[in-house]
Amino acid sequence: MDQKKSEDWLFEITPKNKFFSLHLKEVWQYRDLLMLFVKRDIITLYKQTILGPLWYLIQPLFTSVIFTIIFNNVAGIDTGTIPPFLFNLTSITAWNYFSACLTSTSDTFKANAGLFGKVYFPRIIMPLSIVISNLLKFGLQLAILISFYIYYIFMGFDICPNKTIVFFPVLIILMGVLGLGFGMMISSMVTKYRDLTFLVTFGVQLLMYVSAVNYPIALIRNKMPAFSWIVEWNPMAFIIETTRYMVLDTGSFSSSGFIYTIAFTTIIFILGVFIFNRAEKSFIDTV
Repeated sequence: MDQKKSEDWLFEITPKNKFFSLHLKEVWQYRDLLMLFVKRDIITLYKQTILGPLWYLIQPLFTSVIFTIIFNNVAGIDTGTIPPFLFNLTSITAWNYFSACLTSTSDTFKANAGLFGKVYFPRIIMPLSIVISNLLKFGLQLAILISFYIYYIFMGFDICPNKTIVFFPVLIILMGVLGLGFGMMISSMVTKYRDLTFLVTFGVQLLMYVSAVNYPIALIRNKMPAFSWIVEWNPMAFIIETTRYMVLDTGSFSSSGFIYTIAFTTIIFILGVFIFNRAEKSFIDTV
């Protein structure tokens, strides 16, 4: 009788011995919970705000205006035939998705310690839900970019997407996976070192300036060749530059840089999952 009952269990929760596992089967079984977390991330963030989801649109617009005034009008950074505002908006739209994925997932364990300690579900669902919910926000900001793109075309500016635009979804995946990988690594360390929370906020701001968000990579190569390697070896700088190349047909594209970015992102993601799975076993004792 007891043996028959034990065979009727739908799920069996046992200690995990694998350090690297995506738990894809479990994620699929808990897909309803994943969608619930995605909905929660979208609704609760601006639930008690006056403008609500409009903040998704206001932030990139204001940032683009400030960048245009400071870096293009004051500092004199040339964007060629591309309107400076559109140049900055394209870069910021891409950067915002990566930075949102990174900063939000980096706080996974600390922000959800109470929930993790009460009920079982695949922990990787939480950072995955953040990446998916940020993808929806990215879609809204992309719609604003398309609107201004069409506006400048009607204003007579000679802009058009490059034929490589068909590979733009690959860049979106790379941004999300790269932010997810770094975020899982940092979230695992935040359980022991709380100071990293402040360091991430500060570090992301500094990272933006070496990711070619507000200037073309060619400018660094020409003006500061001794330090250009810092930008050129930064995978996010390649993603930002390639985004402008695909969307605005300006800047440069490197097939070797594309391969390097894919390889770098894959390694960071594998390391992130490895560290995340390892921290999952004991985080409740240190968080």
